[in-house]
Formats: sequence, C-alpha cells, structure tokens
Amino acid sequence: MLIVRSAIFNLCFFALTPLFSLLVVASRPFGFRASWIWARAWSATVRLLLRVCCNIHIRVEGREHFPDRPCVVMGKHQSALETVMMPLLVPPYSWILKRELLYIPLFGWALWSIGTIAIRRGNPREAIRQVIELGRAFLDAGRWVVIFPEGTRSPVGKTGQYQPGGIVLAQKAGVGILPLAHNAGVCWPRKGFIKRPGTVTFRFLPYIPAQEVQARRRNDLLQDIKDQIESETHALGG
Repeated sequence: MLIVRSAIFNLCFFALTPLFSLLVVASRPFGFRASWIWARAWSATVRLLLRVCCNIHIRVEGREHFPDRPCVVMGKHQSALETVMMPLLVPPYSWILKRELLYIPLFGWALWSIGTIAIRRGNPREAIRQVIELGRAFLDAGRWVVIFPEGTRSPVGKTGQYQPGGIVLAQKAGVGILPLAHNAGVCWPRKGFIKRPGTVTFRFLPYIPAQEVQARRRNDLLQDIKDQIESETHALGG
C-alpha cells in the first residue's frame, strides 16, 4: 500500500510541477508578485497531496523568531521537501542553487523567471562573488535569501560540510541570519521513491541579528550555526 500511495503522489507531483512552472513563467510579465502567487500555490498543492496520498503532515515552529526585515535563511538540506515547501515557510525570497537546475525544462525556466542565484559549483571564487553581488541586490530589494550551507542533500543522521557563503553574504549586506532545522528526510528521503507517513517539522531557530553577525568571527559563527541546526535536526529525528 505504501508503494501505491507513493506512486500516486509521485505521478501527481511530476504532472503538476510543469503546469505550475508554466503558470509562474506566463505570469511573470505581470510582476514578481503575480508569479509568486503561483509558486505558493504549487507548494500548497504539494502539501495537500502529501497529506492525502502519503499521510505526511507539515508543522512549522519558531515563526516568532522571524525578523521584521529581509535576512539570510540558512537551513538543513536533507530532502527535496524543504525546497518545495519553502515558498510557504518564508516571505518572498531568492534561492541560492546550482546552475544545472535552470536547465530543467519548465521548472528551470520558472526558477529563472522569479530570480534565483544560480552558481557554478566548479568555480568557488566566481560562486561567492555571485552570492555577494546578487544576494545583496535581492536583499536591498526587500527579498529574503535562502541558502543550504551543506550544498547538497545529506542522509538522515549525517552532516555535510557547511560552507560559509551565507555568513559572508549576511556580513557584506549587513543583515541577520535565521537558522532552520527540520526532519524532512525521514518522510521524503533524498533519493527515495517511497514517501513515508509522519509529521515533518520545520523549526526556525533564534534569529541572529545583524550586529552579532558583523561582530563574530566567520568560522566561529559558522560552527555555532552548524551546531544549532544539527542539534535541533537530531532532536526532531532527522
């Protein structure tokens, strides 16, 4: 039964994603907000499908930590689920991602149309320049920036190598950092066809204000953020 329910979800997901991507692209001439409505609608539809098809429920904790101005969100990366749900979790944002995602028909076009920071992993110096320049521009325009510092999805219970790009951007742009922990990989494994029933909790951790980000040594702050995210992820079972 688990296989059948997962198959139904996957079929619906891969059928609906190109449709919503097309709607995002088609509405872009009417402004970013028009496209963002469809991005959120896609996330909400997937959330409903997860509940109906797979008995997976989404819970969000820590919204009281949200600042009243754009910031950098640094989150755990375990699954595709956190990227799918992000439009429902934080205000309009730009996502730092690998450039190869832009080449996916329709979906990649949608990512391009709403504005993302697509980096080349093979050129770290160029990548950090893009993160700083484009990230500052998006933050100045009132958009948040989301980054997964591990760079790639880590299996449940494992920790990837955290990169300092999010901290560099926050320091250069003079903004704060909002860490995010979750257990999405438990229900939606990083390379798994099967979607397992349960509750996925997205837990936003205490906000680190811009003054503290500026005052801290980069490596020390990165280690603290890593320890917080990994500790809370482990507490959630992720």
